[in-house]
Amino acid sequence: MDRLLFFASNLTLLLSFSFLSGVVESTTFKLVNNCRHTIWPGILTGADRTVLTPTGFTLLSGKSKTLIAPTAWSGRLWARTLCSRDTSGKFSCATADCGSGQVQCAGAGAIPPATLAEFTLNGDQGLDFYDVSLVDGYNLPMLVVPRGGTSGGCSPTGCLVDLNVGCPKALKVALGNTSDGVACKSACEAFGNPEYCCSEGFATPDTCQPSAFSLFFKHACPRSYSYAYDDKTSTFTCTGADYMIIFCPAPYTSEKLLGARREAAELPLVNKTTMYGGRASGGSSSGLVPVQIISCAIAIIAAILMIWPCS
Repeated sequence: MDRLLFFASNLTLLLSFSFLSGVVESTTFKLVNNCRHTIWPGILTGADRTVLTPTGFTLLSGKSKTLIAPTAWSGRLWARTLCSRDTSGKFSCATADCGSGQVQCAGAGAIPPATLAEFTLNGDQGLDFYDVSLVDGYNLPMLVVPRGGTSGGCSPTGCLVDLNVGCPKALKVALGNTSDGVACKSACEAFGNPEYCCSEGFATPDTCQPSAFSLFFKHACPRSYSYAYDDKTSTFTCTGADYMIIFCPAPYTSEKLLGARREAAELPLVNKTTMYGGRASGGSSSGLVPVQIISCAIAIIAAILMIWPCS
């Protein structure tokens, strides 16, 4: 009897240890709202994966929420903005809405344009793969910072610039009759051309090349995905990390937050010539900030390409 109790006690300890180890080793996502307004994060889990819940929630300005991801989770996270309910109680958002009619997205993805954080945890060789994508357009600045990673580079990535300020006119999403942009479409969504969507005869890395419009995103946010085959400089890996996802990060994010680790990324996190939004406080009489100048240049290039298309 004593021997049976001994084995039972040890089995209980082993099970408890395994359970606790699983909790410690689970990946966490800490979502931080650094915007001056409320956002409504949305989450979509990939096919055949355990769903990460909740699939949507309210996050007030200055607040954060930590989620524990299922093992080997894969999916995407984003933030909806300018959300409200109509007289019938239906919930909807001006940008990145998931169309569920409620705060929870319940298996629905973001309606473009939307800045997306994409993850595949415990993938090939046990690595986490992650990126911030502007392939479906842009609605908010976003930064992903791995914390506590043991291998794989673990570089921060994201888009720290407010691209709504200088979004090319053909891509800009504005509310009502105002000229203030609330989101910036991808060229694929705006025009639907196969060369912009990397579809039909442009469905390979050799045939689908960066466009003047995708270069607008890439120049401002060098580590973000700007078009479908932008893998080389936009996909990052890490092992054993937790992830902080910051919406509206400060343009010059502190070294303390990013961590004093060796940078494995080929491109800088920030292009410092595009850091400023709104009107310039001094200098050029035109009042254009760098990202707006880039927008104007891209509009000119795009117009030229339409008149004299490449053979």
